[in-house]
Order: sequence, then C-alpha cells, then structure tokens
Amino acid sequence: MIRLTLSQMRRSVGRLAAAGVAILIGTAFVAVTLVAGNVVTRTTYDSIAAQYTGADLVVRGVPMADAELDAVRGTAGVASADEQLLSFQQLEHGGRTIYQGVLAEPTDPAVLPLEVVAGALPEASGEIALPADVAERLDAAAGDTITLVRNVVDDPDEGTYREVRERLAVTGTLDDPYGAYSMMGGAAVAPAADVTAWEADLSAPGDVPSEPSTVLVTLDDPADLEDARTAIAAAVTNSAASTGADAAGLDVVTPTEHAETVANEMTGGDNVIFTTFVLVFAAVALLVAALVIANTFQVLVAQRTRTLALLRCVGADKAQLRRSVLVEAAILGFVSSVAGLVVGAGLAQVALAVGRGMDLGVPLPASISVTPAVVLVPIAVGTLVTLVAAFAPARAATRVAPLAALRPSDAPTAARGAGRVRLVLSLLVAVAGFGLLGAGVVLSTAGGEPSLGLMVGVAGGVLSFVGVLVSTVFWLPGVVALAGRLVGASGPTARLAAANTLRNPRRTAATSTALLIGVTLVGMMSTGAASARVTMDAELDGRYPVDVMVSTDLAGSPEDAQPVPAGLTGTVEDVAGVATVTEIASTTAQVAPEGAGAGEATDLPVRGLDPATAGEVMRSTEMVAPLAAGTVVVPEELSEDYGIGDGQTVTLTGPDGALEATAAVTDLADDGLLVVPDDLAAIDAAAATTRLWVGLDDPRDAASVVPDIQDVVADTEAPADVTGAAVERAGFQQVIDTVLAIVVGLLGVAVVIALIGVANTLSLSVIERRRESATLRAIGLSKGQLRGMLAIEGVLIALVGAVLGVLLGLVYGWSGAAAALGWAGEPVIAVPWRDVLLMLAVAAVAGLVASVVPARTAARTSPVEALATE
Repeated sequence: MIRLTLSQMRRSVGRLAAAGVAILIGTAFVAVTLVAGNVVTRTTYDSIAAQYTGADLVVRGVPMADAELDAVRGTAGVASADEQLLSFQQLEHGGRTIYQGVLAEPTDPAVLPLEVVAGALPEASGEIALPADVAERLDAAAGDTITLVRNVVDDPDEGTYREVRERLAVTGTLDDPYGAYSMMGGAAVAPAADVTAWEADLSAPGDVPSEPSTVLVTLDDPADLEDARTAIAAAVTNSAASTGADAAGLDVVTPTEHAETVANEMTGGDNVIFTTFVLVFAAVALLVAALVIANTFQVLVAQRTRTLALLRCVGADKAQLRRSVLVEAAILGFVSSVAGLVVGAGLAQVALAVGRGMDLGVPLPASISVTPAVVLVPIAVGTLVTLVAAFAPARAATRVAPLAALRPSDAPTAARGAGRVRLVLSLLVAVAGFGLLGAGVVLSTAGGEPSLGLMVGVAGGVLSFVGVLVSTVFWLPGVVALAGRLVGASGPTARLAAANTLRNPRRTAATSTALLIGVTLVGMMSTGAASARVTMDAELDGRYPVDVMVSTDLAGSPEDAQPVPAGLTGTVEDVAGVATVTEIASTTAQVAPEGAGAGEATDLPVRGLDPATAGEVMRSTEMVAPLAAGTVVVPEELSEDYGIGDGQTVTLTGPDGALEATAAVTDLADDGLLVVPDDLAAIDAAAATTRLWVGLDDPRDAASVVPDIQDVVADTEAPADVTGAAVERAGFQQVIDTVLAIVVGLLGVAVVIALIGVANTLSLSVIERRRESATLRAIGLSKGQLRGMLAIEGVLIALVGAVLGVLLGLVYGWSGAAAALGWAGEPVIAVPWRDVLLMLAVAAVAGLVASVVPARTAARTSPVEALATE
C-alpha cells in the first residue's frame, strides 16, 4: 500500500500542491510567529536596557565611592567596571550655546550605547565627542575646538559658584541608535577623569555621594556569571561596612534581568496575555489551513472513487484504505511543514534585515534566534493538523462500495443535515461567549481590575467565536442562498451558481468559514487598532502633556538660573510646527508640610501656571486640574521623597512672604511644585520666567520640529536646555503603528490560505457536477456561461465569508479595544472604513481569481465524454 500511496501522490501532485501550499503557509506563519515572539521579547528588553548595552552585570542601588568601585574592579573575573556618570554642561561654538549631557567614557567601549558616526572617541583629557545633530547645530566637526562653560564651588559656606571656561577638542560625532538618551537629545562623551572632575567641582570638599550609582561590569571570558555576581555583592557590602556606609539597597543584575523587572512593572508582572496573544495568530492560520486541507482531501477522495472501489474489489480492506489516505497526509504534512519552516525563518530574517535598514528606532537584533521550539513546533503541529484534517476524508474513503467501480458515478447528494444537539450546544456556547465578552468590557471600564476584565473578555471572545464557527453549518448556507437570490435576478447563469452553492452545504459552509476566520481576525485587528490608536493617543497625552520644554534653570534651582532671554518666546513660536508657547515663572521656596507623617522642611522649585491657559499648551490638563488659588500641585515623586501627602497643609516660604496651601498630589512629571501665578507672586514678586512650555501642531512631527527649536535656542546667550518628550511619544506611536501593521499583515496570510480553500471547493464542485455540466453544455450553455457560473459561485462564497467576517471583526475589535484599554479611560470606538472596503474588494477579486482554474477544467471537458458511461 505504501508503493500505491506514493504512486497516487505522484499522479495527484497538482491537487496536492494546493494543500501543500496551505500547510506551508500555515507552518511558515507558526515559525514567523514564534520567531517574532523571540524578536519582540529581545527588542523590548534591549530597548529598556539600552543604557546598559554590552555590560555583563549592572551594580546599582547604593552610592559608590572610590573604595566600593575599587572593590568591584578587584573582584576575581571582572574585566572592567565603570560608573555610568552623566554630567550636564554648557557648550559654546560659533555664537551658539547648547546645554548637553556628557557621558563619562567607559574603560570598555562595548558598554557604550552610542555609535561613532565620524572621527573617534576621546583618548585624552580635554577632548569630547558630540552627538551628530549637536555638532551640526554648533557647526563643529572633528578637529574643531569648542568651549565648555561650567560652574565650580567658590565658597562652600556661602554656597557661591564661579564660572570656568575651558577649551575642548572635538574628536568625533556620535549616534544614539536605540534611543538610550533620546529624552535629552543624545549624549556627548568625554574622558571619565574629566567628567568626574567636573562633577566633583560642584560639591564641597569632603562631600560623599548620596545618590545611588550605576556601575557597568564586564567579565573575563572564563568567568562564571553567578560566581562573579556573588563575589561582587560581597565585595561591595564588605567595603561599605568598613566605611560605615549602607549597602542595604545593593542589587547586582544582568541587563536582561533589569529589563525583565521593568517589563513586569509595565505589564503588572504577567506576560501570559502577551504570549497567548502571539500564539493565537499561529492557531488561526493552522485552523484555516486545516479546513483547506480537509477540502483538498475531499477532492482527492472524490477523484479516486473508482480507484478506491477497484482496490476494494481486489481485496484491500477498509483499514488499508484509511491508512493509505493518512500516510499520504502524513508525508504531505511533514514535507510541507519543513518547507514552511524554512520559508518562515527566511522571511523572518529578511524582515529583520529590512527593519534594521529602516531605522525604526528600536534595537532589532541582527539575526533570528533559532531555538528548538522554533524548529520542532511548526513541523510537529503542521504534520498533526494535516493528519487531523485528513481523518474525515480517510473515513469517507473506507465507505466507498466495491460496486461503485462498476457503475457510473452520479453527483453526490447534499450532505445530511446537522444534528439538533450540535445546534443547541453551539448556540449556548455563542450566547455565553458574547455574555462573557460584554462582562469583560464592563469589568475593564468600570474601574475594576483591568487584567481580569481582559482575561474574561478574551475567554468570551474565544467561546463566542467557537460557537459561531460550529453553528455556521446551520445558518451560513441560508445566508449564501439569500445572497444567491439577490444576484439571481441577473440571469439564469447566476441562479445556477446560487443553486450550486447549496449542493453541499457542509462544504460551502466550511470554505466560507475558512475565509470568515481570516477576515474576522483581520477586521478585529484593524478595528481594534483604529480604536486603540485613538484611545492610546489620549493616554499618551496624559503621559506627555507638554510636547517640548525649554529651560534655563538647568540644575533645577530657579534662583541660580538666568531668565529666559527677551524675545525667545516669540522666536520659538515662529518655528514651523509650533502651535503655542507658555511662559513659566519659577522661584525656590522652603516647603514645610504639616500634620502627622509630614516630612522635614526643604527647599524646592515652585512654578506658576495659569489654569486658564494650561489647556492651550498641555495635551492633557488632568494632572493640573486641582490647580487653584490656595492649592499647590505636588508631583507624586516629590510627594514620596519629601513626605507631602494629598490634602495636607503645606507652607511655602519665599523671598517676599509665606503662603499656606493645600497639597494636591498628581502624577505630573516635573521636578517642582505648581501654584497659580498670584500665589507665586505672594512668595516671590520678582519670580523670573525660567521655562517655556511648547505645544506642537502634531506631536508626530517632533523629530523634525525639536531640532529647529534647539537651533533657535542655541543662538541665545543664556544657556538653555531643550527636552522633547514628544520625541519619545512619537517613538511610541511609531512602534505601535509598526506592530499593528505587522499583525494585520500576518493575519492577511490566513485570508490567502482561505482563498486556496475557495479554489479547492470549486474544483471539487466541478468533479461532482461533471455530468451535470456536460448536460448544460449539451442543451446550449456556452463555455463562457459555464465559466461565468463558476465565477459567480466563487465570488458568492468569498463575499459572504468576507461580509460576515467584517461584521464579526467590528464587534470583536470594539470589544477587545474596550476590554484591553479600559484602564486608560473611556475607550473610543472607531471604524476603519478603508480597511473594511479593501477587505471586501480583495475577497471579491480573489473569489473571482480562484474560479479561473476550475472553470477552465470544466470548460475543457467534452459534453459527449462526460455523458458517456464508462
């Protein structure tokens, strides 16, 4: 039987190719999905840990004096250990001034997250490498000399500083490929000794570091990471103990562990939803492929009816015939799955190379990770799905009567009606699923637990979709019949095509269902993406309420800052892409909270903001909504650091008086407190404008507008820092749009597989109606009309599946967006009309194209030959 099976496969290679393509696409989809999951994880971790690039271990959590740093360097197995030190300095050249972060150059360049564009890194004191855009803004290149303007403690007792000007030689320009320092416009690099000295000059003699340090450690090749981790922790703890320092917060982690911690904080410590989300795509592709494979084997069994019957006549039993079909399926599944794995891995590598070339702003790896799961899962699943899909046709092969080989093969009758039990169960599952879907939306949007609402919503979506799919055999043929009656008015050919779709309701339902699955998922993601994009825009507005900030209080001390130069506000307003600019006056006040649990009095920046004009420059005013006379808005971070509780009475004492106000704690991202302008004037009547809040016309243009703002600011005499939160926001939007585009593209693969099923169904229809088609030809139906009949049939099956898929996709997309993003506020419902119309158009055209080959086969058959009795 094996030889016979192989012989039959050689004779049916054309028909098997269709099923093989479906399996290949499905398993390639699985491989791409698994690879994509690995890439997404690696990319996410690499983005979070971009500042730790190249380090084997990161030592953090405690201040690191020279003794502790030497202890790390002296640990066995440590190749290098460098403190990640960033110093903000004023740079001047050609009449322009820029305030720039300067990173201490590490001993090992591998831990530097910046790349040299031109020139080289500094090698000696008095040298500096600049970000490429900063060098361009200063009109400086490698070999030029720029001026560093910095402050040095003059009188520690009086707290006064003197200005020092130094000349630095530019050695090269740098790029920040992964956005490690994007919020500050990149980072310059100078020798570690210089940066350390600059920072030391800002402190009084004898001062010890109080802020936690970050030390990047690289290990020797033979060194064991865990042994080195333990030894470093012990060395730092012992060194701190010998000097009386506190090492309780010491943490020694790998960059990946750091990224995992941050990612868990972002996802609530649960990555199950993400994993499930990724694997759903593979399951969808394989489910659609299974339906196509089942239809393909039905075609094969129908073609071999006489052959199978003759085999029964010569002694083959049912088990042998069943094994023959299953062996054929196993061989086809294995070969196609291997091919799918190769194609999928190749496509993933090509996509990775293209993505790296497009400079998406995320640290994409150079090559895919081929893990055992990536190799074994697609092959095993592809082969298993093929066997399962072929099981029903294999059973059909065993029911072929031996006498069938001796009589003409009439067209089969319509399939038996489905059972009432199946109808009732499928309806119950669908109703229960839609109920859970609604409950998930309510749980997520009603202020409950978002993760619980999402899980309930996902469970409801899966259940309802299963119920809909199982019940399609009962109602889908009726929908096709209704659509057929609508097109039947165009002539007898259309009426025949509509009638043909009902000849085998089960197969028509299965084929249309395959397309329905793909279109539903594409529609769901398109609708969810449109709704999520609008909803996430609102969330990003809250996270980044001010697009760009120009600041002259560079160290966060308004009393030491120069006022914003006269005319700068108007100059920034004139920059193309800038919508509005608001001036923020600042002072320094002693803040003394009152009541139980209050922190000690401390000096903090206090800024004035008019609530009436906040909405003109802020994208979300929610964080400053409590701002009013007698109220001080306290950023949550300052509230925790200085013991200022929400609703607590706070006394602000400035140069001109004291103000008693009520604290309102919000998640505003700022290093100072906010009051209304009149309250600011009560404590400091001469408070100067030290910040400009800048709103852009479109935050997506931040990457081009922010450099223009930096250019005009660099032309002023006063040093000013330009930070563009909108740049990071635009990066988030780009990543979201890119991921959604990839997801929709992957789901489009399921539609392609489903369209192969449409072609297979029409092919089987041609085989079953061979004598009928011959009769129609004999009584006057032309070849063109016969082809037209099959074309209408293909378009009907494709369009019905597509329309129903679009409707279901809208429901699931809206519900999914509401359940997933309910935590971000009121979800916005959006309809992606362009995508909807495109899906319907593609389905109609594809249904027409799928009918071409079967129609040619039907038209080539001679009426006399088809009617002849063999």
